[in-house]
Amino acid sequence: MDKLTSILVVIDPADETRHVLVKAMVLARHFGARLELFLCDWEHAYALRHTYDPTGVEDARRLCLADGQRYLDSVRRSVAEDVVITTHTVCESPLYEAIVHRVQKSHPDLVIKSAAGQHPMRRFTLDANDWQLARTCPVPLMLTRGRPWSPTPRFAAAIDMADAEGGALARSILQTAGYFALGCRADLDVVYSERDPGASAETVARLDSLRRLINEFRIGGEKLHVLSGEAEETLPAFAAQHDYDALVMGALTHRRGLSALIGTLTSKLVDALECDFVLVKSDIYACPVTEPAREIGA
Repeated sequence: MDKLTSILVVIDPADETRHVLVKAMVLARHFGARLELFLCDWEHAYALRHTYDPTGVEDARRLCLADGQRYLDSVRRSVAEDVVITTHTVCESPLYEAIVHRVQKSHPDLVIKSAAGQHPMRRFTLDANDWQLARTCPVPLMLTRGRPWSPTPRFAAAIDMADAEGGALARSILQTAGYFALGCRADLDVVYSERDPGASAETVARLDSLRRLINEFRIGGEKLHVLSGEAEETLPAFAAQHDYDALVMGALTHRRGLSALIGTLTSKLVDALECDFVLVKSDIYACPVTEPAREIGA
């Protein structure tokens, strides 16, 4: 990410606190960005798709869209007028595909959405839709919690110098984290876990590449934290101790399939931390969602 001029804000009417909108307004003011409020009535869309009697389906879909638009209009009227805000509503299922379709049409620089789902032990987690959105969203995705940022926010970039894309993902993470930190006047740490803390040639090469990379992005060496061990074991405790407001990291696992994603570093961090997550893909990522959404009256 090297610009932030447009933000797609996924609105959930069930979120009475509207913390996603509050966070989006903060970012819009920092970066001079415009907002597009996006509402998808995916539950009605799913029901309409599976109805046995097609009579009245299109009328019901139009009613859903009209109701959604009225809600977004009320949300827009409730906020200050110092930010340019547009609205868009659809009736489409599943939700993650509807969001990706809108990204493909309106080309925002960032998607911001509330992290959905809650663990039985009252810990926040992600639901299947958020995992799929993390996998398919072609632009950086911020999944937010209700906690506001500190007056001087603390950001961290978690990178992997052994990524399968030859460093492209690490570069994208650092570029995005640095841009956010600069625009928000935030502190930025870079965190890397070296799974082989010995003095092997591979370890030395990875650390040399890491130092060259942070020098390239003009990040001071004192902001670099090198942990020893697997990131799944070391990073959650380290990040919790430093109480970051947002953690920027790669969105994808190196293994195939959604089942491989569950239980990996991303999942453990989401389950352990209360901060926001900015999930980033490399510039060479190709989005698998290509079929356009079918919209009526929106």
